[in-house]
Amino acid sequence: MDADTDLFKALGDATRRTILDELTERDGQTLFEICGRLTMKHGLASSRQAISQHLAVLEQAGLVHTRRQGRYKFHHIDTSPLRSIAERWPSEREDPTP
Repeated sequence: MDADTDLFKALGDATRRTILDELTERDGQTLFEICGRLTMKHGLASSRQAISQHLAVLEQAGLVHTRRQGRYKFHHIDTSPLRSIAERWPSEREDPTP
């Protein structure tokens, strides 16, 4: 798959968008922390394995990067891949009327 396909696949799922929202609010979370926040704040009762799979899709799309420290793996959001969407469909267009 190409980068755009991975990006749109990643953004196409509501749970993955919620994970990105949580990482935007508090970057550098472990899987345990993300699962807890999804359950407590959003009522999402997904298994740790399901959330881990969602994180893998986000990582493949370049939206999440991980950092290992000892036994822990921290997840960090990276919004730079979203630039390709803004460049593809710019929000500021010239007025077509003369």
